[in-house]
Amino acid sequence: MDGILLVDKPKGMTSHDVIDFVRRSFGIAKAGHAGTLDPSATGLLVVLIGKATKISSRFLGEDKEYEAVMTLGKKTHTGDADGRILQERPASGISEERIRSVFADFEGETDQVPPMVSALHHKGRRLYELARKGTEVPREPRKIRISELRIDGIDLPDIRFTVRCSKGTYIRKLCDDIGEALGCGAHLSGLRRLKAGEFTVENSTDIEKLKSFSSEELERRLIRYE
Repeated sequence: MDGILLVDKPKGMTSHDVIDFVRRSFGIAKAGHAGTLDPSATGLLVVLIGKATKISSRFLGEDKEYEAVMTLGKKTHTGDADGRILQERPASGISEERIRSVFADFEGETDQVPPMVSALHHKGRRLYELARKGTEVPREPRKIRISELRIDGIDLPDIRFTVRCSKGTYIRKLCDDIGEALGCGAHLSGLRRLKAGEFTVENSTDIEKLKSFSSEELERRLIRYE
């Protein structure tokens, strides 16, 4: 069985949990994914099965699109709602005009310093492993490109937005950086991946439906590749 399976990952599962579920449920020896999602995020996970795992690099570099919610006034150590609160500052006096101006500043190519709570390596160790021990190490900024950053709604302290970005962009770090620019702090409180390259969440299958699939049905759902 070889091909690409589009899964709508639910909140609370890790990307590895999804891969493990697919392997165990359908007796698949080899499976991987083309870009992880945090456990608290939902949406499109591109699962590669069988020989498709050999072409993961083709998909890892694709642009992604997300819809997200940012909450102003609280900065956390992870940049999302699961993290420990580091600072609380009032956001009530920030105008919509100011918010839109700051958002516009983050469009285009820019440098982003990866968060400590991430799967990147430092001297052979994952950054999140070091972060768990309270250790923080310098991280080199990386070039990212945000091709669209659109505000969909403002209901303070929450801001709903859509973002299209290059690989390696951390949306929770984007929220943290915008919060600092606004002077009140912020964190990511909701994230859903809509697109990864040519693939869309509308064409994905959720875990509950996958539980009812036979191996034959799964094989019919696989996207073939060249």
